[in-house]
Amino acid sequence: MAQAIATQNGSSATVRGYVVGQPTATTTVIRSGYPNDYALALADSASTTSTSNMVYVQIPSAFRASWGMKTNPSLLGRQIDVTGSLSAYFSHPGLTSSTAFAFAGTTPPTSTTTPPTTTTTTTTSAPPANCLAYYATACDKTGAALKSALNSIIRNQTKLDYTQVWEALKVTDQDPNNSANVVLLYSGVSRAKSANGGDQDDWNREHVWPQSHGGFGTGAGAGTDLHHLRPEDVTVNGARGNLDFDNGGTQTHPEAPGNRYDTDSWEPRAAVKGDVARMLFYMAVRYESDDQLNLELNNSTSNGSQPLMGKLSVLKQWNLQDPPDAAEQRRNQVIYDSYQRNRNPFIDNYRWADSIWP
Repeated sequence: MAQAIATQNGSSATVRGYVVGQPTATTTVIRSGYPNDYALALADSASTTSTSNMVYVQIPSAFRASWGMKTNPSLLGRQIDVTGSLSAYFSHPGLTSSTAFAFAGTTPPTSTTTPPTTTTTTTTSAPPANCLAYYATACDKTGAALKSALNSIIRNQTKLDYTQVWEALKVTDQDPNNSANVVLLYSGVSRAKSANGGDQDDWNREHVWPQSHGGFGTGAGAGTDLHHLRPEDVTVNGARGNLDFDNGGTQTHPEAPGNRYDTDSWEPRAAVKGDVARMLFYMAVRYESDDQLNLELNNSTSNGSQPLMGKLSVLKQWNLQDPPDAAEQRRNQVIYDSYQRNRNPFIDNYRWADSIWP
């Protein structure tokens, strides 16, 4: 296990360990009440509790039915062998893109790591341990170079049409306590998946970056990008409208306690302030001179129909005050695995925002 933790260089490895729970954050591994089948944690001992002595294993969709913790909670304490790439997961030493899972036999694996092939030519260095292999070409960059590198990575996506968004949101925003419902972004209310539409008390598709801020409409691309589309009550969505984001406000919406707004800004409830910030960071990086769009963040709340959103200084504060939680990380993974095949980099590494917008 120590070797796997120390060798986070993208090389192939077979790692043997005891299943000690499911990682839900960089320093959090739970041992019951598993929210999904996307990950498990391995350690040298079934009684290990220190996350620093664990390897976090990403479970690809093909293996979740047999090796996911929610479906197979009896895996806890079992010794298994997993083959994959030694790359960070949840910004923690991990094993990603796994290709094989098996219960451990009596003979140890013949090899614990396969070093990367060495050549005399110059090669791209492996990402550091706190950077997913997905971002390998961006991990050593900062500022404008980082923004450009991330754009080159995440612009490679599968685009949905606006009708497909309805069904996708029923999966990405499913209530973990009630699979028949979705959780609404601003109000936090759990509402039936079937109650989607345009009538009062229905939920609809909220564009966190409003369509009018750039005029991109609902066409495939920015208008249908799941990384900023969320379910919300029709009335609450209408009240938010195309307001920029900022602290303060004179009114509290009766159907969305904790949200405040005035004539030029909306302040979401505390539990999703960071989520909102990271969705806007994503949009400003993803739609950089692409699809005839150049979305940017600024420090204003009077942006009208310009392709601008604010207030950047406040969004940066929210990003730090409310870092990514397990639900946000799960959503990011579902979008990557099942729909768009691209990720929100600011959920995977929320500190990147301060590098791009110092």
